[in-house]
Amino acid sequence: MNSTAYNYNKFANFDEAADSILKMMSKILNINTLFIAKNDQKTNEIVKVVNHEDILLKKGDALPFEETFCKLSVDFGKKVLFIPDITKSNLTNALDVTRNLGSGSFVGLPIFYEDGRNYGTICGLDTNPFVLTEEHVELFETMSSVLSYVLELDDANRQIQTLSAPLVPITAGVAILPIIGNINEFRLNTIIQLALTKSESLSLEYLIIDLSGILQINDMVSESLLKIASMLRLLGVTPILTGIRPDLALRAINTNADLHSVKTVANLESALKTIGFTLSRDRGTGTSSRSLL
Repeated sequence: MNSTAYNYNKFANFDEAADSILKMMSKILNINTLFIAKNDQKTNEIVKVVNHEDILLKKGDALPFEETFCKLSVDFGKKVLFIPDITKSNLTNALDVTRNLGSGSFVGLPIFYEDGRNYGTICGLDTNPFVLTEEHVELFETMSSVLSYVLELDDANRQIQTLSAPLVPITAGVAILPIIGNINEFRLNTIIQLALTKSESLSLEYLIIDLSGILQINDMVSESLLKIASMLRLLGVTPILTGIRPDLALRAINTNADLHSVKTVANLESALKTIGFTLSRDRGTGTSSRSLL
């Protein structure tokens, strides 16, 4: 019995999912232009678009939200809006975009966040009239639901990534960045952005990067650490790596990473001592709490 292996793509974020969905829909629907638009209730911007023969829209095109077909789709609610002839519909015949197109059909459906806020729309547009079947309507409804779901996953993932790499100020000019879990490309970009923006806003002199929560270290992780350290030095911030467990140290050596250019110490207390701070036990209260002197 013969078998066929098929490849499938894993979506890293909403952008990749939207791009793949439009390309898939363009193979099914006989519509010249399929697009996804995002709006802030003021401006409607095309974020993804697939054109066949005529270039009706381009990525980055933007119009006032009130003057777009997308506004009509959002106002129509959680249902597919289909306008077979944009020149004859009372909804569209007076719009400038209709006069510019001259003729054609439009279909659109809003994309919502889980809390009911509108992200934008997924739409089809053609200067030639097209027919929309029940199956086509179901396709738009399904893809809108998928994109809404991916939006929520994106938002949840960003929150998780932020929580798993919080930058904590310790004292003036000093902060610690504990990194927890695995590092992938998305997390790397989040950590770099966090480290750079917070270092500048807090006027840091030292940033202690705690690696004790990292699950594994490989070439990408090692290169990422060197990249973060180099960028921090460009800002005038001294990076200090701490919490490298023995197993991580062995893996770092096996990856041939040149971490000698980055200052590394065993733990947070050692890191603070290297920059002139000490931790002492408060014996006067009889407690085991520690305070920074």
